[in-house]
Amino acid sequence: MKIHKLEFNKDKKTILTGDRPTGHLHLGHFVGSLRQRVELQNSGDYNMFVMIADSQAMTDNFNNPMKVKSNVMNVVLDYLSVGIDPTKTTIFIQSEVNALTELTFYYMNLVTVSRLQRNPTVKEELKLRGFEQSIPSGFLNYPVSQAADITAFKADLVPVGVDQLPMLEQTNEIVDSFNRIYGETLVRCQPMLADNKKAQRLPGLDGKSKMSKSLNNGIYLCDPTEEVKKKVMSMYTDPDHIKVEDPGKVEDNAVFLYLDIFSTDELIQKYSDYQNLDEMKEHYKRGGLGDVKIKMVLFNIIEEILTPIREKRKYYEEHMDEVKEILRVGTEHAKEIANQTLADAKKAMMLDYEF
Repeated sequence: MKIHKLEFNKDKKTILTGDRPTGHLHLGHFVGSLRQRVELQNSGDYNMFVMIADSQAMTDNFNNPMKVKSNVMNVVLDYLSVGIDPTKTTIFIQSEVNALTELTFYYMNLVTVSRLQRNPTVKEELKLRGFEQSIPSGFLNYPVSQAADITAFKADLVPVGVDQLPMLEQTNEIVDSFNRIYGETLVRCQPMLADNKKAQRLPGLDGKSKMSKSLNNGIYLCDPTEEVKKKVMSMYTDPDHIKVEDPGKVEDNAVFLYLDIFSTDELIQKYSDYQNLDEMKEHYKRGGLGDVKIKMVLFNIIEEILTPIREKRKYYEEHMDEVKEILRVGTEHAKEIANQTLADAKKAMMLDYEF
């Protein structure tokens, strides 16, 4: 495949999204953002930028750089395998776009430390990582860095999960402060949430925590069949549903939460004796339907989703030169766009010198 730099169409809205390369992407990423990204890209209505946020990943992996570097290609392969198309979407590496770092530095003057500490997403992440009072300043400034990423590409829309909404709110605060002080230069953004509200925060295999790379409680897009089956069969259901004949609860039952998100009537009919999911739920609630049976239905449905993803990934794993060229061309395009925004910002700040 010959990769060409994409044209930036000023008449289209721009979308920026991305992921931290700290591990393989999982089903939570797929339903929460990846599937939506493919639909948006294929609509042809947007300038699409997908960023591999390696610089941001370093804020809490500064002592383990190999973890970040080794996962960059894993994330790219995940992107390509789900259908992110480099002929329609610009895929780039954050750390290679120097303008993002400089914009972050300028934006830091527009945000107080106390405001950063009040950010709900930051507070949750600090707690999750056990930083307590030993907070790396780089991690605390994560929202500022994200604001630089979004504004550098003048992104109108940012596909996110509900847990990231406070980050976009902070981005718009920075945009408003900059424009108020220096004149209208930056563009405010809006969030794009998954259409299926249940998919906005896919639970982990325990049914309680959000599916997360850091908690290692997810099904990964590259997991082989045997691993997927093992994980599905270990999933949390109803602790009081001990015998097959016992009535079961579908509320807070991880298997049914997943079936709500991934199943269709067609798939339910293909892999069970029921016409739809509601029929299966009613049987489970009155008793007589075992956990193993519902887990096998879910396993087969997930396999139907993952099989073509694995096949596409295999192609790109065998053509890594093509993958590297995709990154090179995409990153060069991202540099051009971000450099122009940086030039506009510096001009507004009267930092455009002529010698």
